Formats: sequence, structure tokens, C-alpha cells
Amino acid sequence: MKKVLFSIPILLIIISTGCNTRRAQKELPRIAIAGIAIESSTFSPAVSHEDAFRARTGDEVFTYYPFMSPDSGIINRAVWLPTLRGHAMPGGIVTREAYESLVTKTLNMLREILPLDGLFFDIHGAMSVQGLDDPEGDFLVRIRELVGTDVLISTSMDLHGNVSPRLAQNTDMITCYRLAPHEDAIESKKRAVTNLLSRLETGKGKPSYKIWIPVPVLLPGEKTSTRIEPGKSLYAAIPGMLDDDNVIDAAIWMSYPWADEPRNHGVVMAYGDDKEAVAKAAEKLARHFWDVRKEFDFVAPTTYLDEALKKALASDKKPFIISDMGDNPTAGGAGDVTWTLHELFKDTALQSSGKTLIYASIPGTEFVKKAVEAGVGGEVDATAGAEVDSRFAPPIRLKGVVTAIKEDTANTEVVVKSGNIYTIVTEKRNAYHYEKQFIDLGLKPREADILVVKIGYLVPELYDMRGDWLMALTPGGVDQDLLRLPYKRINRPMYPLDPGMRDPDLSAQFIPLSDEIMY
Repeated sequence: MKKVLFSIPILLIIISTGCNTRRAQKELPRIAIAGIAIESSTFSPAVSHEDAFRARTGDEVFTYYPFMSPDSGIINRAVWLPTLRGHAMPGGIVTREAYESLVTKTLNMLREILPLDGLFFDIHGAMSVQGLDDPEGDFLVRIRELVGTDVLISTSMDLHGNVSPRLAQNTDMITCYRLAPHEDAIESKKRAVTNLLSRLETGKGKPSYKIWIPVPVLLPGEKTSTRIEPGKSLYAAIPGMLDDDNVIDAAIWMSYPWADEPRNHGVVMAYGDDKEAVAKAAEKLARHFWDVRKEFDFVAPTTYLDEALKKALASDKKPFIISDMGDNPTAGGAGDVTWTLHELFKDTALQSSGKTLIYASIPGTEFVKKAVEAGVGGEVDATAGAEVDSRFAPPIRLKGVVTAIKEDTANTEVVVKSGNIYTIVTEKRNAYHYEKQFIDLGLKPREADILVVKIGYLVPELYDMRGDWLMALTPGGVDQDLLRLPYKRINRPMYPLDPGMRDPDLSAQFIPLSDEIMY
């Protein structure tokens, strides 16, 4: 009996502690994570399939976000419920089958973890899907139909994404990057998460007001760099507009110019609890955006390839980097347009100069197989490229010595030396943004005279490496000369396609809250 009596207080303590723990856990908000991200050109013949998205599920989702590390302080503020987060390299339009599969998988995972207090919706905003004009908006509507309108949804996007009225309504809080190149991508995603946590923890819930202002501007990404004016000052103005709960956040979307859809145009949004302050902030940013539209210019000197090559050959700065912009795979190009390579091999001045040129890169599955068979030091003679986009040039015949092979089950890479030109050929299209990628192939990019890369504006590592730099207006699915693109479905008038257009109405448009759903 004494033993029993002695145990009762201990038991009560254990029960009490357990109840408190469960209560604390119960009080933590239940937040799901979901999203599908890609920017896809409708002007490219390329098509993106489900395997391109490299979808993460379950706990693997956390590994994408450094701020979700165990010591971050964020992971302990909620019961996190990751579903599916897919992120594809930019490419062509997404098949309807791939989209429906990824969305269905996400919805099924969400259904299993209901109920929810919040959702972190991590997207790009420039996904094009066969038969859909607004995939991200469609996706979010289908999420809303499942989780309900009470769930607080915070969305993170690329500033080159698109925000339709439907997407704006069905999200409660929305933000985008403030830097291009996107060095603040993770910071922006963290901002979306912390804003969500703050509104849940304080019990304030959905912001009272959301403003959406369309700005009829459509610019190529390489004209929207925040390294230079006017983009630098435009985005730098955002933090000064924020005011605690009055104006929680504001954002400017430059949109994505290589998709021919009605939603493709600039947008400014702001949200918060003070109606007048939110409207004022949004209108000020929208007018600023419109007023400086004519000042946007390419982030580096830009010309056509023949002139770029002449200047590179005349320069003694190493490496002289030429951006092969029209087929940039990181903007949505097919990545296999051979036009630039054909022009390089035809250039007699380059051939006789003795200057070394590295070209990164061109895909060619059969070429890679033959190069591997030949081995390092062996000779290869085969064609590569133009399997997807042959509109501008046919496959190119590359004949030379194999100088490097990097075998990989995912994407084997080889280098073939043809005279003074080193061409990187890959099984699948690839982007070369880091010095290590070249070094791993036995190449020394800093010592090369000329480095030609399928890219637009240079990513930070290449930018820091450059001796000099020109961006070449080359053909492809992400042609930077927008006047050459056959737009049929975007809203008109649109700057710069209609340079004489009248000033638009940039007054605040209050978007209904997600509680007032009108699918």
C-alpha cells in the first residue's frame, strides 16, 4: 500500500508533464510545405516532363531550406508537414500529364495531414503547362478546395514569375525575390515563412488588405538586373515601404517574357492591416516601376555575335566572356541550339588567331557515347545538338581529340578539342555556372582567351571571374530581342512592344481575401 501511495505523486507528475508537452505540441501551428517550380518558354519546341522536377517528398524537403536546420530556431516554431516540392531546370512547356501527376501527388499528401493552420507555397511563377494559362493559380485553387479558406497561405516566388488575380486572391501573403541575379532566393523564402509564422503565432491571421496592380511592362530578364539602375533603386525602395502589421510586405514582379499568355506582365502587390498605407505603398511602387520603364537596359554591353567575337579577339583581357543568350537553358531555352557553334567554326579570324575558346555547352547523347568509346586522347567525329530545337541550325559536326571525360550516371560530360576550340558536350543539356565545373573537365577558364557560355546575365561566380564581358543577341527559345517574338495572346498595349502607348491606370486594386473565394 505504501508503495502504491508513494508512486501516485510521481505518476501525477509524469501525467502532468505529458499533458503539458502534448498541449505545447498541440498549440504549435500545423504548417504544410508544397510547391512546383519551373520557368518554361512557350517559344521553344522543348517539352518538360515529370522527371525534370526532381521532386522531394517528406523530410527530404527540409534539406532544400538552410533555415530549416535543427539549430535555426524556425523548425521548433511549428509542426512542419512537408508534402512535395519539385524544382526543375528552366525548359519548355510542361506536359499536362506531368503537371496533373505532380499536383495529384501533392493533393493526396495534403489530404493525409489535414487539418492545417498554414501552408508555405514555394513556386517560381513562370510555369507554362499544355492547355493551361495560369498553372500556379490553378494549383492553388485546387489546394484551397481541399484545405479550406481558413488556412493561412504564404507564397514565395521569383521576381520573373507571374501573378494572376486568381493567384493573388487565393494566397494570403505573397513575396518575391528583390535581387537579380537571385542571390536572395533563400532569404526571400525565409521571409515568406517567418511572415506566416508571425501571423499564426500572434493570432492575427490573414492580413486585412491585399493590393494587386498590373503594370503593362514585359522585359527580358537581362534588362532587369538589380546590380544597376533603375532596377537597383526600384527594389531597394521596398524595405522603406514596410511598416510592421500596417504594411507587412510588398513585391514587384517583372514577369516572364518568353511565354505568350495573358497573365504575363509586370505586377506590384502589397498587403497588411492598414488600408490606406497598403494602397499608398503599392501605388508608389507601381508608379516608380512605370516611370523608369524606359531606363531598363541590358546589364552588360550587348551586340550581335559577329561583333562580340571581333571585340573578344581584339581584347587582351582573360577570360573574355560571351553570353550566348538566345538559348540560355536557365531561362527556358532548349539548350541545344547549335547556331552559335556553327558561327564560331566558320569564323576564319578566330581560327587563325591562336586564341583558345571554350564553349559550354551542347548536348549530344550519341556524341558522348562515341567520345567515351574513343577515350581521352582518342579522336571523335560525330554530330551533336539540334535534337530539340533545329529551327536556326542543324546538328553540328564536331571532329577533334577528346581531352576529358567525366562519366556520371545522371549526365556524362566530355570535352573535344578542335583546333583552338574546346567544346563541352553533355548527354543532357547542362548549365555551366561554376569554375569547378570547368576544372573537373581539365579546363582552366581563367586562362582561356574566350569563354562562350549559354547564359544571360552572369551568375556571381562567372561575373567575378570575367576579364571582360559581352552579351550576344543570339537566336533561340529565349531570344532577348522581344520584338522578334511572335506574341499573339499577351495583353496589349504592352511596353516595349507598343512604345507609344498611353499611361496605364495604376491605382490600387483591392483583391478579395481568400475567405471570399470566387474560383
